[in-house]
Formats: sequence, structure tokens, C-alpha cells
Amino acid sequence: MKDKILVVDDLELNRELLSDILTEDYDILMAEDGVQAIQMLDALQNEISIVLLDLQMPNLDGFGVLAAMREHHLLEHIPVLVITGEQSTVIESECFQLGVSDFIHKPFEPSLVRMRVKNIVDLFTYKKSLEDKVAMQTKTLREQYHLLEVQATKLKETNIRIIDILGMVVEFRNLESGEHIKRVKGFTEILAKQFMKDYPEYGLTDHTIEMIVSSSSLHDVGKIAIPDNILLKPGRLTNEEFECMKSHTVKGCEVLNSIEGVWEDEYQKYAYEICRHHHERFDGRGYPDGLKGDDIPISAQLVSVADVYDALVSERCYKKAFEKPQAAQMIINGECGVFSPKILDSFSKVTTQFAALADENKNQAVQ
Repeated sequence: MKDKILVVDDLELNRELLSDILTEDYDILMAEDGVQAIQMLDALQNEISIVLLDLQMPNLDGFGVLAAMREHHLLEHIPVLVITGEQSTVIESECFQLGVSDFIHKPFEPSLVRMRVKNIVDLFTYKKSLEDKVAMQTKTLREQYHLLEVQATKLKETNIRIIDILGMVVEFRNLESGEHIKRVKGFTEILAKQFMKDYPEYGLTDHTIEMIVSSSSLHDVGKIAIPDNILLKPGRLTNEEFECMKSHTVKGCEVLNSIEGVWEDEYQKYAYEICRHHHERFDGRGYPDGLKGDDIPISAQLVSVADVYDALVSERCYKKAFEKPQAAQMIINGECGVFSPKILDSFSKVTTQFAALADENKNQAVQ
């Protein structure tokens, strides 16, 4: 199928001459003034490949046609060659500013007319093919991005599910109801959000807090490897038994490393930090590595306070529950090990929220 050319000129002679020159390679459409040209452009704008336009015409001149084409954004995909017998640089400059691609001067030289028309049509055809390719690539990229978003969401859900399942396995083996994990997650979130507000230099964000809170479920996953006679012993542990119990931090990391590749690196990073270091203490007297100060990952420091608070306010087979104000004061006073002064500062601001969450979870458990 040939490309269509619209020849717009009020002189029939000019229209016929251009038609004779171009008819071998193109289908020729003709308009005798600007009004007729606009009507044909409206009806056939997706079929017309180029417009040969005279400037001096009755009813609506060439400048009027150019203005209308520009207003309707037709010049972006339909090039215009102006038919003119003048050599005025002012008129040419004005036409170029309006979006004209080139000029055809009278009297017509057939070979030049054919070359100019062919060059412009080929240029716009190539331009359109590039735009189509870009549009297709953009569409493909958007579809791929959407697919990646869906996959990321599913991966995140899988990560959270893995974490929750592992945490629940530990809780049930430890003869707990599973509420301990829920409470620790809640306490960690409250403390982390306050700490983020108080100490922005630590770089916590809503995203990192979400991962820390989720990963806190795995703080005791290593207890899977602790023998029942030690894990479930109702009385005080011997020194040898306590050393075995302390190994749950390292054994938990072995469990986490064994499922490498199943979850995101960030989730595994926080889970590993929390699992290994939630029993470290700020003065270096914790375990398993004796880390001191901010060498202890902030994720583990936050979960450590949450875990200790829950242990104090919960009744266990070997102890009664402490009153919540007393438990908070014991942590602040360093009776449960030394914690970061900055974290204790934030903790002191949220003890009421801790107590409210503990009561809420207790009431739900009773119900």
C-alpha cells in the first residue's frame, strides 16, 4: 500500500503538476483551500503521510492550516512541506517556527520534489517506528515492574510466614501458648518507633522497623535444639545446664543459615542479629560473643528489652509475674543486665504503652 500525500493548493495546475510528479510512488489526495484541507486531515489523519501546503489560499491560508494542525498536535506525526514561489527568509523562519519540515520551491523540479518528499516521509516513518518501539518497551517494562512488585509482595509474605511458623514451633515446644512471640513483637514495635523518633542518627525507618519486628519472632528459634530436660526444667538450672541453654543463640543462627536462599537478605540479616545477640548486654557481660555498647546491633538491643520485659511481667513455671511498674523499674535500674542509656531513655517514655499492651494480650488470652 502506497503512502498518502495531501496536496493543498488553490491552483489546480499546481495540484496536477505535483500529482504527476509523485503519483508513481504515492496515492495523491487534493484540497483546493485550507478549509477543505482541515476537513480531510480530521477524517484521514491516521492515513496521511505528508502534506504539501501552499501558503496563499482563499478562505483559510496555509498559516491557518499550520495553526490548526499545531493546535491538534498533528504536526508531531504528519510532516508539512510548504509550496512557495518566494525566497523570503522571514517567511521561511516563521514557517519553521510553526513546525514546517521543509520547502518545495516553484517552479517544480521533479527530481528535487521527489527527493524532498521521500526524505521527509522516510524520516517520519523511522521516527514513528522508534516511538512505537519505545512505547512497546515502556509497556513491557511496566508489566515487568508490576510482576516484580507482585513477586516481592509474595516473597515478603513468604518471609513473614516462615518466621512466624519457626517462632510458633519454638513456643509450642517450650509449652508456651504462642502469645510470648506476639507480645515481644508488640513491645519491640512500640520501643523501636519511640527510639527512631528520639535518635534518628541510628537510621531506623518504618521499613527497617517492620523487618525488625517481624524477625523478632525468631529470637529464641535456637531452643529447638535444646534438650527437653533442660528447656522444660521447672527449677533453677545448674551451671552446666545454663551453658547449654545459652547455646540457643548460636544454634538458632545455624538453623537460620540452613534455610538460606528462601527469604530476603534483609530479613535474614535482622533475624540473625536478633537470634544471636538478644542476650548481649551493653557493658559486655552478655552472651554469646560478649559484645559491648553499640557493637551490639540495634535490632538485637531493641528486642532484648522487649524480651526481658515480657519475661518479667509473665508468669512462668519457675516464677510469678512481676507488677508492670516494678518490671519497668528493674530494667531501668539495670537489675536484668545493663542496657543502652539511649534505649532506656526511649523505654522510660513508653512504659505505659508496654503495660497497656501486656494487659490487652492478657485479656485476649483469657477470652
